[in-house]
Amino acid sequence: MTLTQLSYMIAVAEAGNFTVAAEKVFVTQPTLSMQIQKLEDELGVKIFNRSKKPIRLTKVGEQILIQARNIIAEAKRMEDIVAQEKGFIGGKFRLGIIPTVMPTLLPMFLNDFTRKYPKVNLNIQELTTNNIILFLKEGKLDAGIAATPLKIDSIEERPLYYEPFVGYIPPYHHLNTITELTQEDLNDENVLVLEDGHCFRNQALTLCGLGKQTKKNSFDIQSGSFETLLNLSNEGLGITLLPYLNTLTLSEVNKKNLRFFKEPNPAREISIVYPKSNLKIQIIDALKKSIEGIIRGAIAIENIKIITP
Repeated sequence: MTLTQLSYMIAVAEAGNFTVAAEKVFVTQPTLSMQIQKLEDELGVKIFNRSKKPIRLTKVGEQILIQARNIIAEAKRMEDIVAQEKGFIGGKFRLGIIPTVMPTLLPMFLNDFTRKYPKVNLNIQELTTNNIILFLKEGKLDAGIAATPLKIDSIEERPLYYEPFVGYIPPYHHLNTITELTQEDLNDENVLVLEDGHCFRNQALTLCGLGKQTKKNSFDIQSGSFETLLNLSNEGLGITLLPYLNTLTLSEVNKKNLRFFKEPNPAREISIVYPKSNLKIQIIDALKKSIEGIIRGAIAIENIKIITP
């Protein structure tokens, strides 16, 4: 049994197809099939049920897959220990970022980070919180940036910054005349929120009293775009909530419609999250330092109240 064979097995399990898996690990399909067959012969069991399409793991194969991922992770950890000892910050690093953070945060820190750590090959994906958690557990990500707390035993959370919520009140709305919002102001309003799957939606509904609004819209919006919500708000269809960093790039006209909350400002906690096995911790530390350095000058609001996802 070799690490290569285990890596091939994991690739087939994830792809459900020998040809696709072979392309993923950069070998020919016959080579991959032969190595999988050798692994099965050595173990004396069938790992895959080849009679079904897509190819599926047998019952014992599912158990072997769990151990294979653990073995590969530990092998990578050994490499990580050596890299830390040498003070090396480099190599491939897979990072997932939630959709309500990626468009604003990534342009702020990416150029600075790549300049300071040119040997790190960042592979960045926009993923929901649920997928970040899943991919961290499956070893498909090294770290994620998400709204916390997640409260998952196997995942470490290290806060990066606290981002206040800001109300967007369109012209001619009765709340547009006030200078500061309270949570109570939102209770009887049509508050436009993101579609299901976004943690910011859950936080916004919590801020609005668990979404128990007395006014009902005659439409149902399925949008993952703050821009869409803002445009609908400008058309008189309701008010909305924005993360603070999203307000920085608004036009001067739209900025006039922003309303902060009375202190303590409701805010979300944004953290870098990663498996507690601490793989590639030197890159995680570098990311945290780079992001904190950039954000420190962007968010000056300190008196906050955390709204959980």
